Amino acid sequence: MTGTFTWNLIGDLQDMWSLPFMLNAFRAGTVVALLAAPAGWFMVLRRQSFAGHTLALVGFPGAAAAVWLGLGVATGYVSFCVIAALVIAALPAGTRGGYSEQSAVIGTVQAFALASGMLFVALYKGFLNGTNALLFGSFLGITAGQVTTLAVLAAVALAVLAAVGRPLLFASIDADVAQAHGVPVRALGTVFLVLLGVAVAEVGQITGVLLVFALLVLPPATAQVLVARPVASLALSVVLALVTVWVALFVAYYSPYPIGFWLTTVAFGLYALAQAATAVRGRLAVRGRLAVAGG
Repeated sequence: MTGTFTWNLIGDLQDMWSLPFMLNAFRAGTVVALLAAPAGWFMVLRRQSFAGHTLALVGFPGAAAAVWLGLGVATGYVSFCVIAALVIAALPAGTRGGYSEQSAVIGTVQAFALASGMLFVALYKGFLNGTNALLFGSFLGITAGQVTTLAVLAAVALAVLAAVGRPLLFASIDADVAQAHGVPVRALGTVFLVLLGVAVAEVGQITGVLLVFALLVLPPATAQVLVARPVASLALSVVLALVTVWVALFVAYYSPYPIGFWLTTVAFGLYALAQAATAVRGRLAVRGRLAVAGG
């Protein structure tokens, strides 16, 4: 715990943002949310969550290898996630909607990545006190330089995603029809997996590699439960991701528990509420139709 909560939210925010490390944490968290939400939205739509989870775990050996070699942790995250994305993209095309037929191969990559991470930790032969942060996330120690790096990577990734967004949406909804209309489905899938790898690498630096899904999956899944229209659903996904990150950072500042726990709790709570609201709305609609039919 680094602060005392007073219920004066404006004052609490001013007190929090007076600390450079918290200001950098909010800046980095905002950048991460802005990239994770659209990337995660397409990932959920394309049913590639397992591939995304594998990319998340690959960030651990990447970061551990970077520490062992004396490189920046961000370099390890990004390089390993992108390489793993290219490996997954090289697999033969699976069934419609993703790589479900290659789940065993993707799972093998995932297991090997975790084992490699522990190897790199052992080879380091030092006190790797950041292991918990690599696995479960931390908002401490984020520098202005790291925020800038995250922002540049996010801007490039979002620009590419915006450029391929329309054909990617078409290919994600119906790959066969899209291919028949001349859409390069395979190439788009590869580009998207690389973008997803970059997004995972960014998110993992805040949430930790084991909790990437809290931000990459839950806000987009919640948005798709609530809204059917693609543009509105994508926009809602971004809003939910931002709310999740900001609330988690705020609560973590006044709590002894890690940010990963709060981020996951907030994201899951929003998803559960969305599912409950949808169920209630469906029941009310059924009752309304029955009442009209009976009348």
